Amino acid sequence: MQASRKKRATTVGIGCLVVAGMVFGYLEVFTKGIDRLPARPCDGAVDRETAARALPTARSAEERGELRPGGLGGHYFFACYVRTSSGSVISGEVQPGDASPGGWRTSYASDGKISEVSAGEVKVLTLEDSSAVYVPCTPPGKKPGEAREAYALTVDARTIGKTRVHGDELRQALADFAYQLARHTYKAVDCQESRTFPKELPRLPAA
Repeated sequence: MQASRKKRATTVGIGCLVVAGMVFGYLEVFTKGIDRLPARPCDGAVDRETAARALPTARSAEERGELRPGGLGGHYFFACYVRTSSGSVISGEVQPGDASPGGWRTSYASDGKISEVSAGEVKVLTLEDSSAVYVPCTPPGKKPGEAREAYALTVDARTIGKTRVHGDELRQALADFAYQLARHTYKAVDCQESRTFPKELPRLPAA
């Protein structure tokens, strides 16, 4: 009788180890795709953890970031995306703009309820699944007085497909992602204004 109980206990123990091994293997093979990306995807523009906050786990993930400079004309374009094998994406584009902060904000006024935060002259607004950033930036080869309103660097970022979080958590992840793109590109295109970017944005107010 005692030997039978020991045999059953041993069988149960082995079964538990097999199940634990299967679960661990599943997690390692099928859910760690984003963790295998570089610590700073998109040519160093963003933190991997920021993308991971927004995107669900997946078997694999890929990223790409590319700056297309425009020389003395002041034209540039930076694009970044992180995409999982399940089709979820967080992406953003940065380009020069010519608008006042008020005019820039007005262009998003009809898109839904907006959460806003600022870090000095850096303006960030976020909607349900997208975010935008405005930073005054006079590109090389331009003079501030040549702008119709004001030279700026603008960012548009969004998620596509399923996300890990929703609501305020997703808005914050998107705001941080867009802000990191703005900070990276501002330095890369050598805006004429001298500006110190805080490491992080102030937290967004609840929507």
